[in-house]
Amino acid sequence: MTEMTLQDRVALVTGGASGIGKAICRAFAAEGATVAVLDRNGDAARELVEQLGRGVTLPADVGDSAAVDRATQRVVDELGSLDILVNNAGIIGVEEARRAGSIMEQQVAEAGAGKVSTPLRSVENLTDDQWRKMLATHLDGTFYCTRAAMRAMAPKGRGVVINIASICGIEGCAGLPHYSAAKAGILGLTRAVAKDAILQGIRVNAIAPGFTDTPLLDVLTPLLRGSLAVQTPVGRMGTVDEIAAVAVFLASDRAGFFVGETLSPNGGYLTV
Repeated sequence: MTEMTLQDRVALVTGGASGIGKAICRAFAAEGATVAVLDRNGDAARELVEQLGRGVTLPADVGDSAAVDRATQRVVDELGSLDILVNNAGIIGVEEARRAGSIMEQQVAEAGAGKVSTPLRSVENLTDDQWRKMLATHLDGTFYCTRAAMRAMAPKGRGVVINIASICGIEGCAGLPHYSAAKAGILGLTRAVAKDAILQGIRVNAIAPGFTDTPLLDVLTPLLRGSLAVQTPVGRMGTVDEIAAVAVFLASDRAGFFVGETLSPNGGYLTV
């Protein structure tokens, strides 16, 4: 029998009830971990925990620091420890993505005629509330959860934090300046925290997936989804299970020499 790499570990996964987060929860449980699923959709989180057979459901918004602190303490109280945190919770900005998507389709048509001339105007049309909500969910949420987890991990002298970023945080994605900025902030936070946290035995790293087939991309039309697949050298979008496999590796002892790194499974879309 193959040894399970996360046996007896306790993991907290934010945004764990769907998409990449759900796949990570399943992968961690398959490797022996007990998983606490934090998600705004409490019913979906509860259903997943029931499917996994063990764990804790944490209905909460990562943008609420007090709620994050309470949820983290509950994990420690009910499961006895916190060994792994995955900061996965995120949003795409549905209205903004749809607006940009409609213009991108026009740009595709213009490209076929020889010249793209219609700008997305994604900055001019972005509201204060859309900007703040995006950063609150991604960047504030990652900070709040990391802070709470480190307070629980530091006394033990060990732990793992994995931040889910995006290739948009590496090179920027047209039409989504707030999403790109938030993900870039997560990468900067990862590097800064990692250099200090390792002295407490806590490894902090990031995953920056390429375009992955998740519910977040349901706002895109078939034409745009196909365009993304064509732009990806492997010829398709990634799967959530492929991203989850990277998270299992970073959470395991096999990744002991990875500190402040960003692993980017992206099908060749971006090579650095």
